[in-house]
Amino acid sequence: MKSILFVCMGNICRSPTAEGVFRKFVADAGRESEFEIDSAGTIGYHAGHMADNRMRSVAQGRGYRLDSIARQIKLTDFDHFDLIVTMDDANFHDVSAMNPGSGAELVRMCDYCEEFDETEVPDPYYGGEAGFHKVIDILEDACANLLRQS
Repeated sequence: MKSILFVCMGNICRSPTAEGVFRKFVADAGRESEFEIDSAGTIGYHAGHMADNRMRSVAQGRGYRLDSIARQIKLTDFDHFDLIVTMDDANFHDVSAMNPGSGAELVRMCDYCEEFDETEVPDPYYGGEAGFHKVIDILEDACANLLRQS
């Protein structure tokens, strides 16, 4: 079984959406028994909360369920997960800095994009609805390719 952890800053917009999109793609492919999927944030401010209401609404309208509860990444995640996928350069830097030298592979989500040439999944928190759709567009591209490569 391959274990994948998606990470953004607060674990209420991008990483729970990546988790939800990837879960759906895995389920649609009939490969649920092959993966353990989770998400976390580099900060614990939103720990215990559901994903942002706006993100959940846009995701639901596009066929995705975001039902995870926010949590902060912890040192044991580096031993538990095979792949840790970050949403932007700041997340990548923060997660890299706390890596205790485990065998977990650390990558950026946009490394898997083929249709989009963004290098980061933008944080939609302070923007309008279009930003939430853009996040899902990017994540659909990246998650499809991540699944193909896994």
